[in-house]
Amino acid sequence: MNSQTITILHFTNSTARAGAEEHILTLLRGLDRRYFRLHLVCDPEITEKMRPDVPGDVELISLRFRAPSHLRAGLQLRRILRERKVDILHSHLFWSSLFASPVGRFSGVPLVIETQHVRELWRKGLKSSFWIDRLAGSCVNRYIAVSEANARYLIGDKHLPATKVTVIRNGSDVRRFDPAYSAPPSLRASLGFGSEDPVLVVVARLEPQKGHGVLLEAVPAIRQEFPGVRVVCVGDGVLKSDLLSKTVALGLQDTVRFVGVQSNVEDWYALAEISVLPSFYEGLPLVAIESLAAGTPVVATAVDGTPEIVVHGKTGLTVAPGDPKALAQAICLLLRSPELRRQFGAAGRKWVLEEFNEEQQVRRTEQLYLQSFDRKAGSCVPAPSSPEVSAPTV
Repeated sequence: MNSQTITILHFTNSTARAGAEEHILTLLRGLDRRYFRLHLVCDPEITEKMRPDVPGDVELISLRFRAPSHLRAGLQLRRILRERKVDILHSHLFWSSLFASPVGRFSGVPLVIETQHVRELWRKGLKSSFWIDRLAGSCVNRYIAVSEANARYLIGDKHLPATKVTVIRNGSDVRRFDPAYSAPPSLRASLGFGSEDPVLVVVARLEPQKGHGVLLEAVPAIRQEFPGVRVVCVGDGVLKSDLLSKTVALGLQDTVRFVGVQSNVEDWYALAEISVLPSFYEGLPLVAIESLAAGTPVVATAVDGTPEIVVHGKTGLTVAPGDPKALAQAICLLLRSPELRRQFGAAGRKWVLEEFNEEQQVRRTEQLYLQSFDRKAGSCVPAPSSPEVSAPTV
């Protein structure tokens, strides 16, 4: 291989730490330092949230670059790229790539990559025609789709060149979860839950995308059969006040708890009979991977890459988005059957250990970096061996 390592700069201008940021951290932890020198540029709003988990050998740079008017930020990014002699600029989410990728191209970065983490259901009007994506895409050499559904979105909806798109599914540190683990008894008591109360957990930001309101609307129907059911919402976000108001309006104050952001997600999965993900759109949700790794079955909406993890009738149940009645029926079906929950939990853990572990995500990304850079820059860096990407089967 070359005597010099390849310099990679990851860029995100998101202002909230979410799934894309966890994806970045997985790569920063796992990428082989024999091949790569790593940098991360992110918005000041999340720099301090990211810092404790960024490896010590990764340079972390704070930069606000979220609008065309941020010309100084664009010049700063150009200087950063040139001073560090960046070989690969890897942006995460389209909004980040829109600003960073053209700067990378005009700064002479050999390889520009964008990971599109999620289907952008929020885009309306002219924005939904994706003309700007195709325009900015002239500065992008490769796209990474985090699921098969994500790839179909890039190619079929955005009309990006299929030859530029590679599927590398999200992975998680699944081995840190243990189905035999039990939540501390004090956790249930601290929430005011009875020892026999069935618990549903939602681990997700309190944002419109995640569909918490649909679950709240489903709870009265669930309570008709399971009066002691409890719901725990783990996360924070812009909808907290609205969701609290809706909880009161539906008379669910004794049923629902909002516990904010929690670092000990293992405890919350262990506490719950079922993990619920009622999203309106996704990419490939890490929460579903984590829950199944913990042996906690999932009821989720059949959106985007979610059914690639929560395989209906095999590793969980899926329903249409925005349908409280269907969501309630699926949850009640699982609450009635401890054996079905056990089967889904066991099959789901096996599935994610095999197909959605972080080692596969890292090795496949390394392979893409090295092979693409080799073709672009004419280097002779051998790609490390990694498993072939293939369509998963359960």
